[in-house]
Amino acid sequence: MTDLELPPRPRGRWKPWFALAVIVVITAITLSPQLGIAFSFDAIARNWQNGANKIFAMLQPDWAFFPRTIPPLLETLEMAVIATFVGSAISLPLCLWAARLTNPNRWGRGILRTILNIVRSIPDLLYASVLVAMVGVGALPGIIALLLFNIGIIVKMVSETIEANDAGPLEAGKAAGGTQLQINRAIALTDAAPSFINQTLYVLELNVRASTVLGLVGAGGLGLLIDAVRTFYRYDQLSLIILEILIVVVIIDSVSDAIRRRLV
Repeated sequence: MTDLELPPRPRGRWKPWFALAVIVVITAITLSPQLGIAFSFDAIARNWQNGANKIFAMLQPDWAFFPRTIPPLLETLEMAVIATFVGSAISLPLCLWAARLTNPNRWGRGILRTILNIVRSIPDLLYASVLVAMVGVGALPGIIALLLFNIGIIVKMVSETIEANDAGPLEAGKAAGGTQLQINRAIALTDAAPSFINQTLYVLELNVRASTVLGLVGAGGLGLLIDAVRTFYRYDQLSLIILEILIVVVIIDSVSDAIRRRLV
């Protein structure tokens, strides 16, 4: 009769605890007064009354202000829709250009990816600030800023999805004598269509929220109105604008979800 031996303990059991310890140390350093951001609850405790008064004012929306918000709200939606669809149209061929499976030329891919990294590294609010100084106050600088923002996101996400797809159908197309353009049009676009639709709907939701912020620097939309009411401390009117943005975003999210279920 042989003695039963326990199996050896699995290796690497210390790794989750080590990762947790690293997170705790980094958090402590970040919140420390000497090395970090000097976060403290004292400021909240001292000034809570100011915040409570503003929150109380925001809980009483000024419904009489609603007619003045309609034109800026429509402009915000127009900016988001135009930027989304123009950006997606420009992004579609760039997605194929940026992916390894659909563009064997590594120099072309490298140049495009470098440009897109630069585009994504600049915040859309900074784009809008510069564009307002170049073309003036209005919806145009906001649309251009959102356009650049959309291209950076869609191309990155969709090109990564293309590279994660099975390369077998593309290789079969090459073996059948198809050119790269024919293979991309007949096979790669079909495989990338669900991801492309998802990303387009996603940036539409982002654009509605982002366009309201871009208006704070003069790029049109609800942001201009938000800046005006904030300047005069009309938190009751500000809460009405926030409520409208919330309703619009929820509606767009519901419509996007219905489209995804039908098309993807």
